[in-house]
Amino acid sequence: MPVDRLRPYLRERWPRIKEELLDGGYKPSPVRAVEIPKPGGKGMRTLGIPTVVDRLIQQALHLVLTPVFDPGFSESSYGFRPGRSAHQAVLKARSHVAAGKRWVVDIDLEKFFDRVSHDVLMSRVARKVKDKRVLRLVRRYLQAGMMADGLVSAHREGTPQGGPLSPPAVEHPAGRAGQGAGTAGTSRPRASWTGRGTGSFSDTR
Repeated sequence: MPVDRLRPYLRERWPRIKEELLDGGYKPSPVRAVEIPKPGGKGMRTLGIPTVVDRLIQQALHLVLTPVFDPGFSESSYGFRPGRSAHQAVLKARSHVAAGKRWVVDIDLEKFFDRVSHDVLMSRVARKVKDKRVLRLVRRYLQAGMMADGLVSAHREGTPQGGPLSPPAVEHPAGRAGQGAGTAGTSRPRASWTGRGTGSFSDTR
């Protein structure tokens, strides 16, 4: 469904969708697989593009979950956070250089999103979210599957990139990992999570 048809579609069907969301019966559609090139010619990245309706619902979840999870991130984290940007991360890196720091460690968590355990992720989400309807809906989005060439494949682990829901929920365990890495040095490093399972840490020794 194109975006310009969403409004008339919702006028007719939103009462039923809302009822299913509230009673826990809503079932998301599989995401559509789209491949894009990785930066630097390092192969292809598979995105999972939700339907227009699911993107709307995911955006609503995003608005609710972000204030819950954002305070748990490191102050040195800039990726997918309200009021923060890559430009701020660059300015922070420049301040490290101006302070005489010279070592940088660049870490790429290979296939991070492909290997996220649904059970581990949901246990972490459940520590902060107590509404079982929300938890059930998030898990259903994780397990909705992906459609490629007309065939739907089940998702038993991992979470697709490409929808609004990924940053606040999935980045939370990554952000915690970044905080843990920060304890290794004698002073706090910069951890800038990009939403692609990638972190860059400035050595602040």
